[in-house]
Amino acid sequence: MMVPVRCFTCGNVVSEHWEAYKSRVEDGEDPAAVLDDLGVERHCCRRMLVSHTDLVDVVAPYQ
Repeated sequence: MMVPVRCFTCGNVVSEHWEAYKSRVEDGEDPAAVLDDLGVERHCCRRMLVSHTDLVDVVAPYQ
């Protein structure tokens, strides 16, 4: 589905980093280096971005 707005564990906003993270990883950059560069330091917040699967385009036709 859509990327969560906040981290489930600590409550920090993580959705603001999703587009930059997604595009840079698709261009071939290392995910850990991208998260470091974006300033996402906590492990729980990093988990939210690394483990997210974007299914909006798959589910949207069925709504």
